[in-house]
Amino acid sequence: MSALFTMMARKMLARACVTFGVLVYALVIPYLEINPSHVLNEAWPPHARLHEVWQLTTHCALGLLALWLTWWRGAVAIASLLNVCVMGGVLVAHVLADGYGGSIHSGNLESVVLGVPVAVFAAGVVVLLATAALWLGRSHPDKAV
Repeated sequence: MSALFTMMARKMLARACVTFGVLVYALVIPYLEINPSHVLNEAWPPHARLHEVWQLTTHCALGLLALWLTWWRGAVAIASLLNVCVMGGVLVAHVLADGYGGSIHSGNLESVVLGVPVAVFAAGVVVLLATAALWLGRSHPDKAV
């Protein structure tokens, strides 16, 4: 009975890790970016704003897919990988920013956590939680993967 409880707890924790990640990129980020510094920024070319809305709606759709995979299909591994793809992209964009003239700073949210811009920190947390979900959700918790 204890092994069954442990397995169920691991599965629920894995699902919570995926869900938290989805909430970050499918709710929090759109909330923070639909404003005059991003989507409604009149200084941005209309085509750039279209790309921003495209990115936000794509991430929301991927988030819904990740939730469906996690809670209704039990496919935590695939959902975790979707979270890594979305938020890992933030990390890659940050690392490459100097090469294309980008910046993580928007004037919208300039805080730092442990010396790291909050957006980069949040992306890193989501990627780490997705990795944890992969580990927690594996089929044979008593065997190395």
